[in-house]
Amino acid sequence: MSSPAATDDTRVDSKSQLIEYIASGEKPAKDWRIGTEHEKFLFDARSLRPLPYDGVPGVKALLERLAGPEWQPVYESGNIIALKGSDGGSVTLEPGGQLELSGAPLENIHQTCSEVHRHLRQVVDACEAIGAGTAGLGFNPIWKRDDVPWMPKGRYKIMREYMPKKGNLGIDMMKRTCTVQVNLDYSSEADMIQKMRISLALQPVATALFANSPFKEGKPNGYLSYRSHIWTDTDPDRCGMLPFVFDDSFGYERWVDYILDVPMYFVYRDGVYHDVSGKSFRDYMDGKLEGFEGQLPTMTDWSDHMTTAFPEVRLKKFIEMRGADGGPWGNLCALPALWVGLLYDDQARAEAADLIADWSVEEISAMRDAVPTLALKAPFRDGTVLDIARKVMEICHGGMKRRARLNPTSGLDETMYLKPLDEVVSTGRTIAENLLEAYETRWNGEIDPVYAECRY
Repeated sequence: MSSPAATDDTRVDSKSQLIEYIASGEKPAKDWRIGTEHEKFLFDARSLRPLPYDGVPGVKALLERLAGPEWQPVYESGNIIALKGSDGGSVTLEPGGQLELSGAPLENIHQTCSEVHRHLRQVVDACEAIGAGTAGLGFNPIWKRDDVPWMPKGRYKIMREYMPKKGNLGIDMMKRTCTVQVNLDYSSEADMIQKMRISLALQPVATALFANSPFKEGKPNGYLSYRSHIWTDTDPDRCGMLPFVFDDSFGYERWVDYILDVPMYFVYRDGVYHDVSGKSFRDYMDGKLEGFEGQLPTMTDWSDHMTTAFPEVRLKKFIEMRGADGGPWGNLCALPALWVGLLYDDQARAEAADLIADWSVEEISAMRDAVPTLALKAPFRDGTVLDIARKVMEICHGGMKRRARLNPTSGLDETMYLKPLDEVVSTGRTIAENLLEAYETRWNGEIDPVYAECRY
């Protein structure tokens, strides 16, 4: 989740400004970039408990150790709550102390993976220095909601009070989940539309390939991606598959209308988050927002509000892929590689569009509903999601080879980062299924070894 960015105090008094804001994200293909984000759990190396903010080991101590010339600290109400990178990236805190890297916009997966490696080495070293650990999973495998401390960020206080009004699992989403996602560019409205449709249709396939959250409170939870299931009972106003993206009328304006209809969480002013949860951004644009009567929103208010919608794929000035569980080191490179291979090569994108061309919204939604439990074994038409995944990976490999971005050291192209997914498709087994087998056999029904096996 985002922290406050650079301020734009331009007043918003027309929908056309909001449409233009999104359209301003258009870039020619030569300028397309890759922005990878991933979250990981932090824990006490001795007790395995989630880290509190204060104390040692603690989240504050970790952030202070990471701070330096490369990472400048960001404070809220006197608390260090993020780090701003010299290269445009950032390190931020999720509500339950999960640590997120929001990577810099980079040109290829080789650079992305180098960034991931550098960051994880820094975090692992800092964790070891304070007696902590960090692990890649989609859902906290042991600890209950109340065992996970809240981080001292104003927007999270507002969200945690509002979430239970809309669904049963919103607090779990905030405190006990981790994801990996990639942010990609578009060149035009038509390009955005095609990429959004492909991404939404294939997001359940990504969820299945990356399924890695089979435990809850020390036992199997009945799902392979419990993290994905959680989003189905978080907040129907701001989550889901967005059928309107497949309508002929879809474009920038339709997305703006959708975001305008998402209830607000907050207005951020002078370092303070003001609770306006459940209220309308349309009223705000009319100068009628309760508590802010006579005031108009700024472009910063709009960009903040856009971050409070949580669909499977999200449009801002770029497109965010949001369907995958957090996972092992290699998966953090594989996720951006998957989507870049599908969407940043013209032929691959056309092949992906052909693959989904006759899929109905109902079929896509049914697949999305099935994959949290069944992952690759979820049914689709007369086959399974595994059958689709094989076709997707074939398209992706072709796209990566045609991109021909070579590693300057090894001379290999970006297909090298697809190996974890190739293994999943080859065996038909997700990480979650491998962990469940370990729990039943090597771990003798004990859950603690999950931290050793999933530790970075």
